[in-house]
Parts: sequence; C-alpha cells; structure tokens
Amino acid sequence: MQLRYAMTGLVVVLSLAGCQRTAYDYSSNASAGPAPLTAQPVPSVQGGQLPPPTGGSQFPAAPTTTAPIPGAEPGAMAANALDITKESMVGSWRVNGSCDMFLTLTNLGSGSRGGTRGCVGELTAMGSWEVAGKQVLLKDRSGNQLGSVYKTADNRFQGQTSTGQSISLSR
Repeated sequence: MQLRYAMTGLVVVLSLAGCQRTAYDYSSNASAGPAPLTAQPVPSVQGGQLPPPTGGSQFPAAPTTTAPIPGAEPGAMAANALDITKESMVGSWRVNGSCDMFLTLTNLGSGSRGGTRGCVGELTAMGSWEVAGKQVLLKDRSGNQLGSVYKTADNRFQGQTSTGQSISLSR
C-alpha cells in the first residue's frame, strides 16, 4: 500500500515538473517588437499597350430560342423513359460527370430537399425535387422548376434545364 502512494506521488511530481508558466510577462518592454525585414530585390516591370480584343464583343451572342423542358408538354419526354420511384432517387448523383447532386426525402415545400455541390449555371440554385410521372422535376428554393430528367437506364437519367442545358445523372 505504501508503494502505491509513493508511485502516485512520484507521478504527480514528474507531471508538475514539466509545467511552466504561460502567462504574459508584463514586465517586458512592450514597445520592442521584432526587427523589420529587409527589402528583397524585385525585377523591373515592363509596360506596354495590349492589343485590341478580337471581334465586336467579348461575350457570345445569347441563344435566340430555348429548347423545351422534357415533360413540359405531353409527348416531349423520351418514349423509352422508365418508371421512377422517389425512394430510388435518394442519395448522391454525379451530374454531367463534373459535380454532385444530393437528394433526400426531407420535405421542403411541395417536394423533397435536394442540392448540388460544384455545379455551375442554374443547378447552383437547386433546393428541392419531386417525382412527377416518369420524370424528376428539379426546383429552386422558391419552388420554380429549373429542369427535369427522365430515367433511361438503371442509375442513369437524362434531361435538361429550363434554358436548354443538358443534364445527365449517374451513380
């Protein structure tokens, strides 16, 4: 029993021996800061005029017509669209091979919560989704339709946004 108390005391003493005071020392000179760094040599900078931009505008012309959203009109959806269940859509999807879409069953407005990561364009505003017949409607956070996709094969969906951008979902 005595040995146990002696060992405990030795452990406490050794652990306290490694401690040091970490508080600020107010007696030191506060105005003395680190010495300033010396300047490094910089190569000379060349100046000149840039050539004028080519073409009349730096932006491409806007499209004159937009392609219809699949399913917006009867018969506009692909004839080979397969049946979809809401449960089969839940999870992570790869969009156009470049970004991710996440679909949950959590209610958000008239649909279910969904979102994207790393996407560009309209899909950055995606907030919800719902299954309507043989297509999946993608909506923004206000409930406006951004686009739709339909099932073309197991774990594969095709469609487009309301501005005609092609959408391909896969896992």
